[in-house]
Amino acid sequence: MIVRVRDYMVLEVEHLSSATTVGEAIDRLTRSRHHGLPVTDSGGRLVGFVSAKELLRNANHRETPLGQIIRAGTYTATPEMAIDDVARIMFRFGLRDLPITDEDGRLAGVISNLDIVRSHFERASPAKAETLKALLTERYQLPFSFRRGLVPISHLTPTQWKVFEDELEGRRYELERGFAEPVLVVQKGEKWILVDGHHRALAAREMGLAQLQAFILTCDKPDEFVHTELGLERLARDHHLNSLDDIEIDRAAHHPLLEVTTQLIRRVEPLDEKLPPGAL
Repeated sequence: MIVRVRDYMVLEVEHLSSATTVGEAIDRLTRSRHHGLPVTDSGGRLVGFVSAKELLRNANHRETPLGQIIRAGTYTATPEMAIDDVARIMFRFGLRDLPITDEDGRLAGVISNLDIVRSHFERASPAKAETLKALLTERYQLPFSFRRGLVPISHLTPTQWKVFEDELEGRRYELERGFAEPVLVVQKGEKWILVDGHHRALAAREMGLAQLQAFILTCDKPDEFVHTELGLERLARDHHLNSLDDIEIDRAAHHPLLEVTTQLIRRVEPLDEKLPPGAL
């Protein structure tokens, strides 16, 4: 299945008019989280893109309209383009944001390099579900299936007893910007066993969300499965994990991922977040 730009583009686009002055554009860009903004004419048609670098070059000409300083035209994409093709364009030209136009040349949205990363993460997630499905099938000699759906956060049974505060902050940042990589859950009767995505689940709960996107594994023979104790269930019981409230939040150490991004943080022993032998 081809993933299209329309599946990931942002529809609410902050943009500027070609009549906007350099000074007004600098003020707008300073208050935003962007590095540049699309520029449209009075009819909403895209005429260019103004970058922070262009505004810096013209910072002494604050009353000049953007239409006089921007280069006419810019790289664009359409909603029906394949997202992989757009990713190549953005990589080739070093673009952080790419305006999306409709058939009349009007600004219809924007796609960022973060949206591209999000699309690749979300397409990789089913591989985790496939791997878990194969492991459960082999271990218990029962057929399993999985689907994508919403799970109730308050009903999740965790299988990881510690998370890191800095990673929670990162997950909150992602969720706020629509980067909702699905968690991985095994449904057994009324029980929702959380296998992967503990930081995401805690971050979502802190944000007041009641549900979370998930890949949900279920047994195709539920009558047999209900009498089978999973290693995951034993793991949760041994660590007294009944709900997300029972997870320890480590506020002193750093998530192992951050260890590869800086040498200024003191060394810590990385947490082996893989499930212990026999956990499944």
